[in-house]
Amino acid sequence: MAVAPVPWVIVIGRISVGLGVGMASMTAPLYISESSPTRIRGALISMNGILITFGQFVSYCINLAFTSVPGTWRWLLGVAGVPPVVQFVLMLSLPETPRWLYKNNQIEKATEGLKTIYPADEVGEQLQLLKQSIEEDEANEAAIGNNLITKFRNAMKHPEVRRALAAGVAVQVVQQFVGINSVMYYAPTIMQLAGYASKTVAMGLSLVTTGLNTLGSFISLLVVDRFGRRRLMLVSLVLIVVGLLSLGLVFNISFQNAPHINSYESTHFGKMCKNEHRVWYDKGCPSKFGLLAVILLAFYIIVYSPGMGTAPWIVNAEIYPLKFRGFGGGVAAMSNWSANLVVNTTFLTLTENLGSWGTFVLYGGFSVIGFVIIYFLVPETKGVYLEEIEKVLRKGFRPWPLKQIEDDDAKPAK
Repeated sequence: MAVAPVPWVIVIGRISVGLGVGMASMTAPLYISESSPTRIRGALISMNGILITFGQFVSYCINLAFTSVPGTWRWLLGVAGVPPVVQFVLMLSLPETPRWLYKNNQIEKATEGLKTIYPADEVGEQLQLLKQSIEEDEANEAAIGNNLITKFRNAMKHPEVRRALAAGVAVQVVQQFVGINSVMYYAPTIMQLAGYASKTVAMGLSLVTTGLNTLGSFISLLVVDRFGRRRLMLVSLVLIVVGLLSLGLVFNISFQNAPHINSYESTHFGKMCKNEHRVWYDKGCPSKFGLLAVILLAFYIIVYSPGMGTAPWIVNAEIYPLKFRGFGGGVAAMSNWSANLVVNTTFLTLTENLGSWGTFVLYGGFSVIGFVIIYFLVPETKGVYLEEIEKVLRKGFRPWPLKQIEDDDAKPAK
């Protein structure tokens, strides 16, 4: 992409990067989970998500450093190619996971791998547990099928799996339709729409959003096991709606109060702005509402990250019956990336047709719909045994007031 002579080369490069990121998003957590001691496995998988958001923050810092360099975008894309090269070289020294080795009948190598993870006196026990786990997985695979169509057919036969899939897919789609990745991807552009015309200033302010996203990921580690996944998502969505509608209002007021520009001014803005000590977007006039827009954008990020940013992934790790967990998690992840594609490819079109304020209001409407869907479809999974979750889904999850109506109907008549 950095050396692209024409736009279609950038598109091809972006497709390649997208395939790589998609593969890594599935294989990296899996590798970590299969290569970690049981007692710290959850923390290391969570750390993967935290480091992703931290990586976004670092990337914005690097982008900021190149904003005034000739050929800015080529440098930004070119520098982004360095970390994958380093990572590729380092990964050549990584061993396969003990689980993969054992499953492929490389028992000795699997044992050696376990010795690097566990104390010597625990290796025998872990090897036996690994054997049992693989045997159970193979039995489950034989029961549900080994191709996608067969697995889907078998999954749909079980009401608890259907409801788990509905809940798991719902939280992943809602996560994207609140507009978070559009905000993250187009943060500098949004900053300019808010009136900060300087690319350097806009990029610098974008560090606020990525920094808060990282902070929110840390906060989620502290609160998600205390407040629960369902409650955290619902509270997060309420605050997201407040943030998005407030952003829409501020952008609308900013638009209504923007100075009128006629055709003469459009062609002579350079002289006019210089005389009036201001510049037009994106060579533009800074808005007096710009700072408030940045504050609201920061609020939106910090209420999203601990709730809708992390809880959907945790729910999908817990809500499926054991034999369908791999299938369910894969379908949910595919739904997440598909929703991501829809939201991000429509963002610029929406801003052109609805305006920035209308786009934020639309995302707010999606968030309201998401709140209703999650409220009625997703049960709480915090501290609940997998067997109990399966029972709840088999019976059918009933939140208030449906639960109250059901209880009243079940009472014997006097």
